[in-house]
Amino acid sequence: MTGRRPLIAGNWKMNLDHLQSIAFVQKLAWTLRDAKHDKGAVEVAVFPPFTDLRSVQTLVNSDELPIAYGGQDLSAFDSGAYTGEISGAFLHALDCRYVIIGHSERRQYHHETDETVATKVAAAFRHQLIPVVCVGETAEDLETHGASAIPVAQLREALAPVTRGSEVVVAYEPVWAIGSGQAATPAQAQQVCAALRAVVAEVLGEDAGAATRILYGGSVKAANIASFMREADIDGALVGGASLLLEEFASIAQYQKHVGI
Repeated sequence: MTGRRPLIAGNWKMNLDHLQSIAFVQKLAWTLRDAKHDKGAVEVAVFPPFTDLRSVQTLVNSDELPIAYGGQDLSAFDSGAYTGEISGAFLHALDCRYVIIGHSERRQYHHETDETVATKVAAAFRHQLIPVVCVGETAEDLETHGASAIPVAQLREALAPVTRGSEVVVAYEPVWAIGSGQAATPAQAQQVCAALRAVVAEVLGEDAGAATRILYGGSVKAANIASFMREADIDGALVGGASLLLEEFASIAQYQKHVGI
């Protein structure tokens, strides 16, 4: 994968309270340690609910655990009268490395638009956070526009505030595959991820196109992760439900060992 370090990221969504998060992260670290996981070869990150982040920070920092973490969303605003919103400044103060932006559930349930996503990407950079920009098409989009048209359009707008030299992660999550148990085929995912990489190269330059990590998400499991990771333009996974299963998620992170890639 031309030097790009794979990223296996677990989006916990609205699951696990702060006590459960401590137990999970600690056990995950132990499991990866026992498996002699090489953090330099594959990066592992978790995205807990906001109420868990301080607990995760304390555990990761005090025990020097080889696990990155981030927020599941952030506000487009830095501070002010925005009840219930979370500023990127707060995430930065908790040593978050990443923040997910534009997840399909935010688009569906909170009516976030491509313009909203772009403003949040700009907010992430203001607070030294690496945005994990989610793009993807619904089943209706797929039938009407084809596989890559909607994700490409979404990414193009999301990258508008990104300056050259800034790090961004892209996550392709076909909405029709999320939580369905029916993942895209590796060939389908590769086709879209290649188109997304071309957009990054066009907007941010060839070097950025070559260096940017592009993840696949949508019913990812230990049983299918290897087939995705064999594709040239897929550099990891944004894992949903399986990230809540300790052994399963650890096995996904260890894909290089148990499948012999």
